[in-house]
Amino acid sequence: MAPKTRTGKTGTQVWRVEQGRVEPLPDHLATEEPLEIRLAWEGGERTVAVTMRTPGADEELAAGFLFAEGVVDRRERIRGFRRPLEARTGEPEPNVVEVELGDGSDPILPTLERHFFSSSACGVCGKAGLAALQVRMPEPLPPGPEVDPAVLASLPDKLRGSQGLFEVTGGLHAAALFDSAGELLAVREDVGRHNALDKLLGRAFLDGRLPLHEHLVLVSGRSSYEILQKCLVARVPIVCAVSAPSSLAVELAERFGVTLVGFLRGDRFNVYSGIERISGAPAQPSRQARKARQGLLPTVV
Repeated sequence: MAPKTRTGKTGTQVWRVEQGRVEPLPDHLATEEPLEIRLAWEGGERTVAVTMRTPGADEELAAGFLFAEGVVDRRERIRGFRRPLEARTGEPEPNVVEVELGDGSDPILPTLERHFFSSSACGVCGKAGLAALQVRMPEPLPPGPEVDPAVLASLPDKLRGSQGLFEVTGGLHAAALFDSAGELLAVREDVGRHNALDKLLGRAFLDGRLPLHEHLVLVSGRSSYEILQKCLVARVPIVCAVSAPSSLAVELAERFGVTLVGFLRGDRFNVYSGIERISGAPAQPSRQARKARQGLLPTVV
């Protein structure tokens, strides 16, 4: 039995005030409901996260979250998804998704202890230490691809044109996957920036498309540490945002060789790290040389 249909929009009524005139109008809000993500394996079951999300693509969200947090590392680890039944009605729970693990081994869960409950606003950073990420990502990202600035400039319009729920509600974040030529491959929307990205990367994970060495990701808001961490685990070399990055996002991008683009609007954007992947860019000094020049490293004499 399928769960009751949940949509990404909820009807409401607003009072529009314009030039002193007041009139009632129908409107739509972005739906926000909790999602409980459970793991089930031979000999065990456990809730690993509760996040506020926009209903839709719940399995992708769960898969992307578990992959980013290091609980599952390959598609074959997931045997399937199911909705447990409500005790009162006997119908599938619309806000619970259970991920069945299929290889018989117990999952590694210690990294989730501090993030048992998450929200759509704060994100879930999981392996939050840079040292822990270095252990998980020992190999540097490949040097390519090299992307023309005009390709990057075209991405926001392509994203906006594919945001169906945003056009109706005006209240959703989005994450989009592009190839290096700027072709839009997938878009996911959610009230939470991190959820939208989990859905996007979860779809790629379930389709066996990882690693994403030749792809770009664009997010509709700012780029934070959590956004960079999730993209890095999926091995995305170019991460773009229409707004600003945080300081830790820039530090993470520099350390792991990610090209980080911010304020991508019209034909202008800022490159905070990895300028070598932008066509026509001059050769850049190494990160160590830049820091030495800025007085951030001791001078060797």
